[in-house]
Amino acid sequence: MTITQQELESRLWAAANALRGPVDPADFKTYVFPMLFWKWISDTWVYEHDTALDDYGDDLDDEIEADYHRFDMPEGTLWSEVTTKVTNLGAEIGKTFQRIEKANPKHLAGIFGDAAWGNKDRLPERSLLSLIKAFDEVRLDPSTVSHDLLGAGYEYLLKNFADESGKKAGEFFTPREVVTLLVGILEPEPGESVYDPTCGSGGMLVATINQVRDAGKDHRTLRVYGQEVNLTTASIARMNLFLHEIEDFDIKRGDTLRSPAFKDAKGAVRTFDAVIANPPFSLADWGADRWPADPRAFCGVPPARTGDYAFIQHMISSMRPSSGRVGVVMPHGVLFRGGAEARIRQCLIEKDLLEAVVGLPPNLFYSTSIPACILVFRDQKSGDRKDSVLFVDGSARFVKDKNRNRMTGDDIKVLIHAYMTGEASDNESNANVRLVSFDEIKDNSFDLNISRYIKVAAEETADLGTALVAYADARQKRLETETVMFDRLAAAGIDLSVFGVPGE
Repeated sequence: MTITQQELESRLWAAANALRGPVDPADFKTYVFPMLFWKWISDTWVYEHDTALDDYGDDLDDEIEADYHRFDMPEGTLWSEVTTKVTNLGAEIGKTFQRIEKANPKHLAGIFGDAAWGNKDRLPERSLLSLIKAFDEVRLDPSTVSHDLLGAGYEYLLKNFADESGKKAGEFFTPREVVTLLVGILEPEPGESVYDPTCGSGGMLVATINQVRDAGKDHRTLRVYGQEVNLTTASIARMNLFLHEIEDFDIKRGDTLRSPAFKDAKGAVRTFDAVIANPPFSLADWGADRWPADPRAFCGVPPARTGDYAFIQHMISSMRPSSGRVGVVMPHGVLFRGGAEARIRQCLIEKDLLEAVVGLPPNLFYSTSIPACILVFRDQKSGDRKDSVLFVDGSARFVKDKNRNRMTGDDIKVLIHAYMTGEASDNESNANVRLVSFDEIKDNSFDLNISRYIKVAAEETADLGTALVAYADARQKRLETETVMFDRLAAAGIDLSVFGVPGE
């Protein structure tokens, strides 16, 4: 008997709610996703066993049956064999996960994360029993739940966990409308490779696969790659991809800026057709001390306290020659901040790598209420966009929701159309578009603040845009004045180090 989407979501959320009280909602994902994944592979293994038995009957042997199974489940690791134990249940589950990972080293090593299942202070046994009882009420084998249904259920949980987690959600979840917009802009095609250097729960990679499949194209030839610094989140990403029936993927755990995991035979960062990410905004302590000699710093070393341009340069370095393109979510500060970032920004524009700046509505994200933007880079820009940058203002394309603003499907279509064509849709006044020449950007000292080039539609963003332009202008004047002053002091023989200015 199959189950409906609504029934599945209801039961999955009931399982999560079983933890409410003793467990912080921000930690629900740590326990619920491993249990969901275990229940799925266990129920599926039983279904595969029964299918093999139906096909071969008494002639079935271990060698024949192995061909029916996607994963190996050692004796005593099935859901029904473990969850009925009455003593030290949490510790038994932890041992079971280790046995399953060990039996499937190629695909499942480390996939269950590092939760302390035997720690009854963190996870009281009564909560664990309630969690098991909730999962007992739903079968997760192919006869009951399709991959599409299960994948949608997983996304439902991710969204709900993000809503429950508040600002912490930004570490693992990007609003799906932003993901859809990014994927729509990059247009992944069958046979291509797609890479997310800060992949979180894997949502952008899943959306890439889904878009190709929904377009009626062969999604099975796509290859997806990701790196994630957080162990639990990296595990969630791998489970997410498996549950969406995606097999050709590679998710590695680690710090992308300090230790990029994907390299070629010569030790350089590996390149991909599409590079897509929503990195942590303005990350401090990102590893600037290692970058002066790093080839990825081809336009300069970003400030030690702000890693935005480190992620940007890493992604561009990971962009395949000719076919490569990058779509990255960034705070507006990268458009106008001075110092080392201004020099990097100028370098990228002079190299004609930046294709577009797409302004997003305010209050879309869990981690911040400030508006963000999407920067699009291409190794080879089309002829009409060479030596120019396309600006798209999408700041007014939203509807207000409970705690955050939300973009509708129409909003996303309007912005994708504006990016693709360089023109607003017919009768659309809320998506201003303008192709700006290199010379005009140069005349503005390579400042990319959207409101310098087109009228910003949303009132909230307009106020911010005006403030940012005023700030950038005032800051530039101050820097110019300081330069004149320090030159005069140096000419007078005064030691500038007392002002914190290094001697040159």
